[in-house]
Parts: sequence; structure tokens; C-alpha cells
Amino acid sequence: MTRSATSPTRTVDGVELPAVGDWKVDPGHAEVGFLGRHFMLTKVRGRFTGVDATVYIGERPEDSKVTAVIDMASVNSGDTARDDHLRSAEFFDVAEHPRATFTSTSVSWNGTSGTLASDLTIKGFTRRVELDVDYLGHAKDPWGNDRTVFSARGRINREDWGLTWNMALETGGFLVSKEIELSLEIEAVREV
Repeated sequence: MTRSATSPTRTVDGVELPAVGDWKVDPGHAEVGFLGRHFMLTKVRGRFTGVDATVYIGERPEDSKVTAVIDMASVNSGDTARDDHLRSAEFFDVAEHPRATFTSTSVSWNGTSGTLASDLTIKGFTRRVELDVDYLGHAKDPWGNDRTVFSARGRINREDWGLTWNMALETGGFLVSKEIELSLEIEAVREV
């Protein structure tokens, strides 16, 4: 393993990875998204714009950690009525549970990809989530900040977090899918 105190990257087993240390997620360049199905057919996408997160890159990639707090009121699906419903007690209940938290519990890593196991707490329910993660690279922004970029995805059953509101359809099935796809596109700035 080679590492420079000033380099934003290092080489581990012949693969370029981010330098050891804390990287603060830039909320203006973070997509914390979800996708569900309406009528079990149409894809409905949404995202949370209020994200406060830090990625700690460990000396060994498997020692890395991620912590995040998500402002549940910041949900945005492109439809005001739907967003208001998501904020209501029937879904996220932001009046009682304004934040969700995400804390990694373990990382397995191979090359530039890995699996991140985490505890996700929504609406007072904490459940394990596994995300497939890819390190996409690094860049220096026009202001001299080092940035590292990750992409992650996974699937959850929303009912595991008490998000059980639904309506049965006359033709069978339900209005809103139980399975939700998670997708994250993250830029993080190196903390000096």
C-alpha cells in the first residue's frame, strides 16, 4: 500500500482508492433516491435533499464507515400532494420522526466495489440494509477541494420500517409497492 499525506488517493492491492480520513458528503451533489411502483406498474422516483453524512475511509477498506442523518421533510418526488402524503403520519410521520439515520456496521471490499451493511432507522424502526457500492473515482474541484465519488444501490421492503399504508386495487395487487429500490450518488469532500 502506498500513501502520500497530500494525495487524495492511494493504491491498495494495485487499485486506486480514496485516501484515509474523513470525507464530508456534499448535500448539493448527493442524490439519496428511492423508486417505488404505483399501481404495481408505474415507476415513481423521489429523493431526499436534506442529507448530512460523513464517509470515513479506513486504512484497510473494510475498516471504512459511513454515518448519515436524513431530513425526512426534505422528500421530493416532483408532486406536492404526494410529498405531503409521504410526510404525513401515514408514511414518514415527520412531525414525530423528523430524521432518519444510517450507520454502517460492516464493509466488505474487493477492488473498487463492495458491500456496505448498515443500520437504517426510519420512523423509530431500525433494520439492516445492504448496499452494493462502487468507487467511481476522484476529482479536484475548481476551488481546490478534493472530491471522491461513490454510487450505491439496494432494495428494501418499506413495511419493515412501519411504512404500511396502502390501498387494495379492484384488479388485484396494491396501489403502492412494498419493495423500494434505493439509489445513492455521492460526492464527498476531503476534510483537512
